[in-house]
Amino acid sequence: MQTLRLGRIKASIWENTSEQRTFYNVKFSRLYVDEQKKFHDSDSFGRDDLLLVSKLADLAHTFVCERMATQKSEE
Repeated sequence: MQTLRLGRIKASIWENTSEQRTFYNVKFSRLYVDEQKKFHDSDSFGRDDLLLVSKLADLAHTFVCERMATQKSEE
């Protein structure tokens, strides 16, 4: 798993392999601290988070494309 992070927003990228190919899934989450000062993840985003989600989506896309290109060249 690869994790990309911008501030409190993160993208977790998983590589999955089947018999025919390798594919990737991405999960976006937002970190927050509760009243007891414990960290949690949320999959809900506010207005001010959306540009960071967009930027992380772009970075995750680039990461996946580069991984796939590397895998093709190794074959």
